[in-house]
Amino acid sequence: MSEPAELPFATTRMVRDRCLCLQAQRAARALARRFDAALRPVGLTNGQFSLLMALNRPEPPPMAPVARLLAMDRTTLTAMLKPLQRRDLVQMPVAETDRRRRRLLLTAAGRSLLAQALPLWMATQAAVEAELPAGHAERLREDLGVLGSEARTRSPQEG
Repeated sequence: MSEPAELPFATTRMVRDRCLCLQAQRAARALARRFDAALRPVGLTNGQFSLLMALNRPEPPPMAPVARLLAMDRTTLTAMLKPLQRRDLVQMPVAETDRRRRRLLLTAAGRSLLAQALPLWMATQAAVEAELPAGHAERLREDLGVLGSEARTRSPQEG
């Protein structure tokens, strides 16, 4: 059995300082904690807020485009929907055109809660953007969009 290669600590620091994935994960966790705290008064997490917002459409969408928009698989989306269904914020009626498919319907209670949550989200979003130098928030959105797979695969009607 051969000895494992040793990596110098300088390599660890280099990866820590240059790894885009690590930096994005750290920033995402920090932002998630911040938005979770802001949305706590209405009983939502930032992920639940994003999911409810993704369902705020003229017509109830099928699961696949919502999963793509949120960059998650259907199993994860189904797990995220369960607590929202228990709170009667979301329903999953069978699609009229294909009884095997389900649509994701934002209920009246879901729309009401989303309306209550929006000012909290807006204030937090504005505070986060104010911490960045002028123009950097838009640039960050653009750069993240380039890296995000849904930015390349999302159709215009998925909005």
